Amino acid sequence: MANKIVLVDTSILIDFFRKTNKENSKLISLVRQDYTFYISAITEYEIYSGSTPGQINFWNNLLEKIQVLPFDQTVVKTSVEINANLRRKRKQIDIADLFIAATAITNELPIVTLNINHFERIDGLSIIE
Repeated sequence: MANKIVLVDTSILIDFFRKTNKENSKLISLVRQDYTFYISAITEYEIYSGSTPGQINFWNNLLEKIQVLPFDQTVVKTSVEINANLRRKRKQIDIADLFIAATAITNELPIVTLNINHFERIDGLSIIE
């Protein structure tokens, strides 16, 4: 069976980091369900910018195994379109979440997140729970 590919939001990685029993994390659940996961360059930024020096080795070891999708011109254009739509509805979201969602849509990937409230506002974004 071919792997299913998803974009993993920052919240999934933070959940994995914080759990004492990693087996109970959503990330491990995805692995068990035969998912392959990617992250956005924005998630990589969020992880490293929020890390303490003592956490860097943990993140380096984890992130070296995960493909990072770029924040490029196509993602920028998608972000602008999504934001304009959300602004019309008066339902804008945090800029990092906007960029992560645009990465998923641009790469035609569903997203896995613990922050469903923000991401469910975005038309055309498939969310896996």
